Parts: sequence; C-alpha cells; structure tokens
Amino acid sequence: MAGHSKWANIQHRKGRQDAVRSKLFSKFSKEITVAAKMGDPDPDKNPRLRLAIKEAKSQSMPKDNIERAIKKATGGDADSYEEIRYEGYGPGGVAVIVETMTDNRNRTASNVRSVFAKYGGNLGETGSVGFMFDRMGQILYPVSAGDADSVMDAAIEAGASDVESGEDGHVIWCEFTDVGEVSSALEAALGESESTKLVWKPQTTTELDLEGMQKLMKLIDALEDDDDVQTVTANFEASDEVMEQL
Repeated sequence: MAGHSKWANIQHRKGRQDAVRSKLFSKFSKEITVAAKMGDPDPDKNPRLRLAIKEAKSQSMPKDNIERAIKKATGGDADSYEEIRYEGYGPGGVAVIVETMTDNRNRTASNVRSVFAKYGGNLGETGSVGFMFDRMGQILYPVSAGDADSVMDAAIEAGASDVESGEDGHVIWCEFTDVGEVSSALEAALGESESTKLVWKPQTTTELDLEGMQKLMKLIDALEDDDDVQTVTANFEASDEVMEQL
C-alpha cells in the first residue's frame, strides 16, 4: 500500500464530496426507495435496505431524507427503476464498471455511451470487463478502531476474508453474501463502521501518470454527474504524487 493511492481514492478526492453531496443524497434516496419497494420496508427484515441506510448515514444524510425515501416506496407512488450495469474501458485501458438505476433504459444507455465516447473511453458489452473484478463487501474503520492485529483478530472472528490496514485506516473485505453478518459482528467488536457497502474490487490495477489520471477523472466525473448513475468503479492505480496534483 505504501507509496501508492489505490483505486479506492476515487471516493476521497479533495472537495469532491461537498460538490456532489446533494446529488449523492439523491442517489442514496433512490437506492433506499428501490430496496424498500423490492423487499420489506423494515430494515431489520431487509438486508439490502439496511445496507443502503447504513451507507447513507455514513455520508451524513439526514434522517428525514431516509424516512421520506422509505415512505415513497410504501406509498405506492415510487417510480419503477431498472438496475443496469455498463462496462467498458476508459483512457489508458482502465476497466470501468458503471452501475445505474433508471426509469428509461434508452436514455441511460445513450447518455453512458455518449460520455464514454466524449472522454476517450469505449463502452463494451456486459461482461467485457466484469471478469476483472470481484463482487465484495467492503467495511471501513478509522485508525482509532484499533491496531492492525486487533482489527485483524476481530475481522477473522467476524468471518471476513481479508484486512488491509494503513495510515488511512482499516479496509475489511468479505464475501458479498456475508456483508450483513460480518458488519454486525464487527460492530459488536469495534463499534460503528465508517462505511459498509458492496463494491467491485479489481483483481489487478492499471497504473496511470498525471495526464492519464486527469483524462480518467474527466470521464468518471461526467459519469457520476448523470442522475441515472449510482456508482462508478475503475481499476486504476496512481502514485501519491500524482493524486496530490489532481
């Protein structure tokens, strides 16, 4: 880990979170509404809804917004959304997965294809890059949660598959089907996590220089700005020096 900022840094770019906070809340609301509509509106009986609420709270989404999103699902006036995943390549040959939630498949496909073309990417078929990623549960804890050994012990006890500890905190990985159980066990041992969610974890990464990162960030920012896009994952890697210049 030392000396390199991994792909996860896409979620922690300076100033980025504040700039997209309202859009972020909108995406969380959509996920909460869909999860509540597809399953039980009680998060204790609906693992997907529980995970969505937990992640929304980790980003300081107001309780009123969360409750409103759940009520929208139970009120019968919620839009019907379809979940569609798009895959392709960005500048520098970086693999990109785009997860969307849309009420208009044609609009979303057109928008995503247009963004890839405009910013030097190439949209592929479903499955064209997915095999390069693993679907995993990712649970983040701050450094204050404990030292590497104690967090590792707690993670093993909870049923996690791997832990990456560094100066930025602890990243705990588990099978995506086990994320609910593992996160609950970790909560009992380490307290509330900073974030708990399902992610696409790259099996390999492509290292980019400053120019490559700048081009990739333009593509990712444009994708994230689309209201139908929920998440964007790319298997890039860049040095700390490059990340600091972005």
